[in-house]
Amino acid sequence: MYNVLVCDDDKAILDSVEIYLQNEGYKVYRATNGIEALTVAENVELHCIILDIMMPGMDGLTVTSKLRKDKNIPIILLSAKSEDTDKIAGLSFGADDYVTKPFNPLELVARVKSQIRRYTTLGSLETKDTILRSGGLELDTEAKTVTVDGEPVKVTATEYKILEYLMENMGHVLSTNQIYEAVWHEEAFATEKTVTVHIRRIREKIEINPKDPKYIKVVWGIGYKIDKES
Repeated sequence: MYNVLVCDDDKAILDSVEIYLQNEGYKVYRATNGIEALTVAENVELHCIILDIMMPGMDGLTVTSKLRKDKNIPIILLSAKSEDTDKIAGLSFGADDYVTKPFNPLELVARVKSQIRRYTTLGSLETKDTILRSGGLELDTEAKTVTVDGEPVKVTATEYKILEYLMENMGHVLSTNQIYEAVWHEEAFATEKTVTVHIRRIREKIEINPKDPKYIKVVWGIGYKIDKES
């Protein structure tokens, strides 16, 4: 049996979603605010979280950000806002899906099924050690894929190796020599431009604004790094 947490400060929504999920055989945990949701997530093995954005005390985006520090549980955000910018904001905080209110409960259940299927076959339960994540940037070391906010990004083999090396060493500043030797497997010699060009190309693919990068940060005079949270 899979465990699903539903967090919303609207009791009617909680009751309705709980009934539909229970009818599909899920065990449902309830929370009415962000703090309660975090408490449940710390004490129960969850397989999916349905989380309202607008809640008193701690909003859903903050909860999502906190959960993403150490958990890969699928998160579906609920919101009355339907603008693309709101959806992008939700996904950039680490959510896996976004449903606009009012919604069809059957559609929500279908999305839960989809997320749990992905999670149990491709995500944390079986291959969580293969997933490297920094904010909305994800790299699957087994499937050799890169996604940003859930969208696939096409990279070359060399670009992938550079990105993988940076993400395997998140939080550490790596010099151009270190990057070159790790990726090209040969002694570094006049490598700064080679690495810099590849970094620029990667940024063009994964950054919203390559000139103001969110993921790959430069530490002037030393090298590059990707933080654990971006």
